[in-house]
Order: sequence, then C-alpha cells, then structure tokens
Amino acid sequence: MVLRCHTADRVRTLTLARPEALNAFNEELYDALARALLDATEDPGVAVVLLTGQGRAFSAGTDLLEMHQRNSDPTFVPGEFGFPGLLEVLIGFEKPLVVAVNGLGLGIGATILGYADLAFMASAARLKCPFTSLGVAPEAASSYLLPRLVGRQQAAWMLMSSEWIDAERALAMGLVLEVCAPDDLLEVAMTHARTLAAMPISSLVAVKQTMLAAIRPAIEAAREREHAAFAELLGAPANAEALTAFAERRPPDFTSLPSGS
Repeated sequence: MVLRCHTADRVRTLTLARPEALNAFNEELYDALARALLDATEDPGVAVVLLTGQGRAFSAGTDLLEMHQRNSDPTFVPGEFGFPGLLEVLIGFEKPLVVAVNGLGLGIGATILGYADLAFMASAARLKCPFTSLGVAPEAASSYLLPRLVGRQQAAWMLMSSEWIDAERALAMGLVLEVCAPDDLLEVAMTHARTLAAMPISSLVAVKQTMLAAIRPAIEAAREREHAAFAELLGAPANAEALTAFAERRPPDFTSLPSGS
C-alpha cells in the first residue's frame, strides 16, 4: 500500500506511504493519490482532504530511478493517471485541500503547495524545486502559481537555484500558513481541517470555486508551456547527465556539456 486513507469528522487524511523511498512518486503513487482525491470529491461524507507523508519525508518528488527506467526502457508501461492525470485532478479538485509538510519536500513535494488551500510545515522540514539541477523545466504550473504565492523574485530563486527553502523562510514567503513543532504538525493541521469540515460542503465548494475560477485557464496555460519545455529538455544532454549522476550516486557535472545545454 503506497497511500494510507483515514476519515474522521468529515476530514479524509491521505498519507503518502513509501517511506523507504522518501515517499517519492512512482506511477503507482500518482495513480493512488489521483483516485483517492476523486473518491473524496464524490463522497458526501468528506468535506476536507488533509495530505501528509509517512516517515521523515513529505515527498522526494518524482521517483528518479523510475524516471530513468522510463527514459531508457521502451517497454515501460505508465500508470492510468501518472503525473499529468494527478495534475488534472488537483486543478479540478473542488473541496478544501490542507497540506501538512512533515519533512523533506522536493519537486512535486514542493510544487503541490500551489494547490493547497491551507499549508502547514514542520519546523525541521525543507523544500526544494530541483528542476535546474535535473536539467529540466518547472512542473505542475509552478511557474504561474509560485509567483502568485510568494512574488516573482522569491519564486525565481526557488525555481532557478535548486536550493533548499527551510520552514521559517517558507513561512516568511507566504508559502505556508504556519510552522509547527514536528510533534504538533498533524494536530494543528487537523484542527484547521476540522474547522473547515464543520461548515456546509456546498459553501466550501462555492468559496473555492469563486477563488479559483478566474485563474484556472492561466493554470492550464502554464502547465501546457511547462509541458512543452519539459518535453524538449527531457533526455537532452543536461537531463541525461543529471539522471546518470543520480543513478551513479555522484554530483552532476554540467560544465562540459555543449553550449546552450
């Protein structure tokens, strides 16, 4: 089981459960989370979804070993939803989404905060958007959502530098609502989730719809631009070097690549 599900007080808690892989998203986990969000949408007994991770990581992002296999193995079979399908579900998710970042969050483990209605972060947690260090482009409409959340320069640093963002900086940037002691994180997030869940679902959905309706086309457009850029860079010299270096457990060396790579 790669995703744990528990419902109480009209709050459905979804816990990413690949702790041995730092909750990295393989095709199975992308599919499981997409299905769970769709199920929560249809369930009249669920008002709010709370997403967190098991173990010391929230999510290490896309499983790079599986990505390497996907790029090199022509027989690789993708999942039903995969990354694109999960994004479709997140963009259209109607109910409040509360995210509790319990540990390391990389890639989609950081950019998913763009879809959170409320986000909380453990004081020891850190976030990273490692796209440039992987030789690829941004994902999950983060090129649009992050500047809206934190401003252009903070977003540019996050997306271009591949540097870690600690919890206090994430709070100061406006990326999360509150930083909590690790032992208090789920309680604080759940208290907020229960407060929302006590309200009429129809009103919660109406609030979210009216807040997001005007920007959904821009989110979709950003996703399409990112997808085109990502497709162009995936498998190119910089990305190939990054994935090979990861598989060989060494730092990537981009200095010897052809000009423009």
